[in-house]
Amino acid sequence: MTTQTARRRTASASRRRPSRRGGPSRRVVLRRRAVALLSVLSVVGLVVAVWFTPLLGVRRVDVAGTVELTADQVRAAAAVEPGSPLVRLDVDGIAERVRGLSRVAAVRVERSLPGTVLLTVDERTPVAVVNAGDGAHLVDATGRDYATVAQPPAGLPELKAEGKGRPAAVAVLVALPEPLRREVLAVSATSGADVRLTLTAGREVRWGSPDDTPRKAAVVEVLMTRDGSVFDVSSPELPTVS
Repeated sequence: MTTQTARRRTASASRRRPSRRGGPSRRVVLRRRAVALLSVLSVVGLVVAVWFTPLLGVRRVDVAGTVELTADQVRAAAAVEPGSPLVRLDVDGIAERVRGLSRVAAVRVERSLPGTVLLTVDERTPVAVVNAGDGAHLVDATGRDYATVAQPPAGLPELKAEGKGRPAAVAVLVALPEPLRREVLAVSATSGADVRLTLTAGREVRWGSPDDTPRKAAVVEVLMTRDGSVFDVSSPELPTVS
């Protein structure tokens, strides 16, 4: 046998022999497909469990930040159904229902796995009181009458203003420096431009509109060092004492 003939036989045998370096075997392909299918099924099962079953549902509703309200009042307003899937909760709807409580100024809704909802409430703070036949109406910094109590908290000035006068009177009151605000017994207004402050010791400040309140506060502080009972800073450029 010649060398050339041996080489041809060797090449022919190589072509007939299956290559081990080709694609993966059928068994390997099937195994990979099975693993991929199991992975997909696991993800689908997890999604179903989280979104559509009570597995990660609401188990408790915690409430923080309340002062006058009780936690049960907040929970009742929130109306969160036990077992509701946590990730599908309508947090905006829950917040809106809680804000429906007149004492609530703001609320934050948080979800915590595996099944807790936290409601953090900011209650309104009274800045003045309106005395009426049915009790003392508490008014906050926005001018909202949000609660009625038998006895108002100590130290709150009386608000005597309606219509356009109310927002002007409240705006002046909340912008006053704290030392001056402590001396205010009542704030009144019949319009947005004639706010008056009744102070201790029979004194009165004619404030005018809420415009230039910081400047007016600085002027009235100087005026009150003089003898007088009526201090007019409605025009801070031309203040008067009488």
